[in-house]
Amino acid sequence: MSRQTVDVDKPFHKNLPFAQGVVVEGRMLFTAGITARDETGQVVGLDDMRQQIETCFENLGDVLGEVDATFDDIVKIVMYTTDMDEMGKYAEAWRRYFTGRPASTAVEVSRLALPEMLVEIEAVVALGP
Repeated sequence: MSRQTVDVDKPFHKNLPFAQGVVVEGRMLFTAGITARDETGQVVGLDDMRQQIETCFENLGDVLGEVDATFDDIVKIVMYTTDMDEMGKYAEAWRRYFTGRPASTAVEVSRLALPEMLVEIEAVVALGP
């Protein structure tokens, strides 16, 4: 798979853990919104943003594994949260999972599908041939 990050030569952009854009070719996977649910469908990490983010990434990893992909194959990620200030405290979780610098968007929303959900993540993944 061919992958090229697009970076703008501005000082602010050089410190970001994500690219401004990513160019790819080939097959693509578009995930549904990934939430912090266990195997039985129960929401985990009630009132715990860190645990919900970690669980979302773990669940996203399960989806990636089904198609023999890794976090480095993600070219775009969108994170929805009910509290941007709280989510911003957990950037280290992001850095543990992403070394390939996907394009990224974070959005604060008034609520998610269930009231106990604090974060939801979706991804666009470039797959090999």
